[in-house]
Amino acid sequence: MSKTIINTEHAPAAIGTYSQAVRAGNTVYMSGQIPLNPITMEMVEGFEQQAVQVFENLKAVAEAAGGSLKDIVKLNIYLTDLGNFATLNDVMGRYFSAPYPARAAVGVASLPRNAGVEMEAVLYLG
Repeated sequence: MSKTIINTEHAPAAIGTYSQAVRAGNTVYMSGQIPLNPITMEMVEGFEQQAVQVFENLKAVAEAAGGSLKDIVKLNIYLTDLGNFATLNDVMGRYFSAPYPARAAVGVASLPRNAGVEMEAVLYLG
């Protein structure tokens, strides 16, 4: 099985030693996205705006891989404040409709650059 590195300027450049995504066969493993504006590489403010930016970043990487958010089969969400869970669900509802991907939402102590949310995903391009 071949492995292809996915990269797009429409999502934030990697801030560490990782690729935005890796495609192996029909599966795409997307690295965690935090709410960085891909043009300025600055963090957006406010939790709702951060969640929107993360979904936009994931969308850009999914499209660069030849898919879309509809192709996500597993979504992992990391939140520094689980009090934002309801807002996250509201924002996610703008980007997804049933049937929804499998998902985990985990409370964490901190995230890179003091982000309030980070998400990673697995896509299946069958």
